[in-house]
Amino acid sequence: MKKYSKKDRQMKLQVAIEENPFITDEQLAEKFGVSVQTIRLDRVALSIPELRERIKHVASVNYADAVKSLPIDEVIGEIIDIQLSKSAISIFDVRSEHVFKRNKIARGHHLFAQANSLATAVIPNELALTTQATVRFVRSVNEGERIIAKAKVRPATDNRAITIVDVKSYVGDELVLKGKFEMYHATQK
Repeated sequence: MKKYSKKDRQMKLQVAIEENPFITDEQLAEKFGVSVQTIRLDRVALSIPELRERIKHVASVNYADAVKSLPIDEVIGEIIDIQLSKSAISIFDVRSEHVFKRNKIARGHHLFAQANSLATAVIPNELALTTQATVRFVRSVNEGERIIAKAKVRPATDNRAITIVDVKSYVGDELVLKGKFEMYHATQK
């Protein structure tokens, strides 16, 4: 692995983050052969925000106007991709405030909230409410893990006011939650 001068590393770091704003400090440290702390110091010197803030910025710029059914800041997790009436993806980092103190396992309502708010966000109407949800928790999620929720809208049925949204949440490639959300939707008058 090539060793870069501080100036070269910082220039390449800036380019790497511009190309992929979702890259983690750990991935950058590995890429440049330095410590995570060095990457963090470089980011601070370059006024580049941490991953969480970069994700929020990308989501607010790209999706704030797209999501009609609820304000973007009410979505649990950060939306990283959305195609209204089709699909959506969000990420949620499990931190200490989301887990049971004794065993560091995430409280189920956080996983449910991420999936439910994503199912709501993918509906293109101003009013979208969950009428029924069937959720299966496949495995526990631990503090420090990242949950990636993927919502997929099923083709329309006879009842146009109800849309079914399937949500699957993963940690890495491992399924942790599977849900079916029946969403009532209408344009507010």
